[in-house]
Amino acid sequence: MIHLKSAQDIEQMKVAGALSKTALRRVGSMVRPGVSTFELDQLAESVIRMHGGTPAFKGYGGFPGTICASLNDAVVHGIPNPDVILRDGDIVSIDTGAIVNGWVGDNAWTFYCGNPSTEVKALCEVTRDCLEAGIAQAVPGNRIGDIGHAVQSLAERHGYGVLREYVGHGVGHVMHEEPNVPNYGKSGRGVKLEVGMVIAIEPMITMGSPRVKTGSDGWLVSTKDHLPAAHYENTIAITKDGPVILTTDVNGPWCSMQGGQL
Repeated sequence: MIHLKSAQDIEQMKVAGALSKTALRRVGSMVRPGVSTFELDQLAESVIRMHGGTPAFKGYGGFPGTICASLNDAVVHGIPNPDVILRDGDIVSIDTGAIVNGWVGDNAWTFYCGNPSTEVKALCEVTRDCLEAGIAQAVPGNRIGDIGHAVQSLAERHGYGVLREYVGHGVGHVMHEEPNVPNYGKSGRGVKLEVGMVIAIEPMITMGSPRVKTGSDGWLVSTKDHLPAAHYENTIAITKDGPVILTTDVNGPWCSMQGGQL
């Protein structure tokens, strides 16, 4: 069932979204060679709890971290680990969420560690553009397929792969609600977008094949061909005036540190 949110609900969700984005920015500012993904996780949890929130990921389905930290050929769901140390040239997808007053904010960004290759930067830039293209389609009267088509067509026009197994989703009092929001599809198909829907749009784009595998820990999803992947995400409200990004820290009653490429 799709749960439509009132204007008041959406205002409350902006606070959760703001804290999620603040935590993401703070983590991004710490991305540099020699830092472990566990240190990034500790920072994210500290920021979220300091501002009265609860980490949305920690304990969700048994996941042990506040963030998902996925390096290079890892796409999503990397468990933070003190033994996973960032190196110059890496890219790392940081996905995190916060719960404030019972509402969830969910967002992700792929950060550069040092100076990745030109090819890897291009993948990240196109994936970020895919997110923007998907958001532009999130208007009342459009359909879920319009979002997926916008993401897929842009990614494939650049020769990149689009994951099929993992998709965006509705967001509300829980992190994953209906509807699913694939990063592929046909225009005019799927669930009709209505005022009050809140969805996470999150392109997961690969440099090569979109085929993926799950690691032995049951969480980490990596490309089968070991080529890099990028991942970006925002939580979006469908309003009569168009899409509104809820995961932006200008909505929060706190200041964030600028950092990374966010």
